[in-house]
Amino acid sequence: MLEFACHTWAFNDLTLPEALGTIARLGFRYVDIGSGPNLNTARAAEHPTALAQEIQADLDLFNLRLSDLYLLHPRISLADESKRQKDIELFKALLPFAVALKAPGITISPGLVHPAEDVEAWDRTVAALREMVKATDAVKLPLSIEPHMDSMAQTPGQTLKLLKEVPGLKLTLDWAQFVCQDVFFDDIAALIPQARHLQVRQAARAQLQLPLERGRIDLKKMVKALLAASYDRVVSIEFMNQPGWHGMEAVNPITEAVKLRDSLRVARDALNGTP
Repeated sequence: MLEFACHTWAFNDLTLPEALGTIARLGFRYVDIGSGPNLNTARAAEHPTALAQEIQADLDLFNLRLSDLYLLHPRISLADESKRQKDIELFKALLPFAVALKAPGITISPGLVHPAEDVEAWDRTVAALREMVKATDAVKLPLSIEPHMDSMAQTPGQTLKLLKEVPGLKLTLDWAQFVCQDVFFDDIAALIPQARHLQVRQAARAQLQLPLERGRIDLKKMVKALLAASYDRVVSIEFMNQPGWHGMEAVNPITEAVKLRDSLRVARDALNGTP
């Protein structure tokens, strides 16, 4: 059955324990944790077991289960070898932390987009991702990319090409990223069979984040497509505090997360015939 998580990025103005407590009090039982202000990746790399134990204690306290670990690393496409390699090495250094935390999988960026004249950017990205998949395979953790604007996987076509060229690489599908680009529903839905994880927030053309009532994502149609593709894992509700980025509006993450989750739940139960 589809279950619902909330991403800690909605509360990146809080400490991680505060964010987890807030998410739990909203009634969520799954959480995506992302690198950023409330996750010290330098400490995670240096003291993986200790930090994982601290976070697991908080998860246990708040009756939460980790649904994904998002670690970014957008510089894997850069021409600067030192910067690209630094991101790859930091990623590898964080794997003991991910293992200690018993993460069900890791999501990263597919690398920052480069102009078309940089013909080697694609090959650099593929090489970096192959190295990272090899590292995650060694510790038995699935690795996903999240296609997004400003990345090397902006479109469904680029996404499928990258997945094909990097064996073992999986997909974290952020529905809003494609809706913002006015990608047709069927082209987004065609990616569902490739998805290990899924993220959603309301959006519309050229508006990457909107309140529920103003969004253009047909939630019932989306849930129907997920069920038809036998996607029965977690759907993460991901709001971000980056107003202005690709038309993203500031929203109240508490009220919007609850409204979106409840709308998704109603759609799921109606399609499943659950009272």
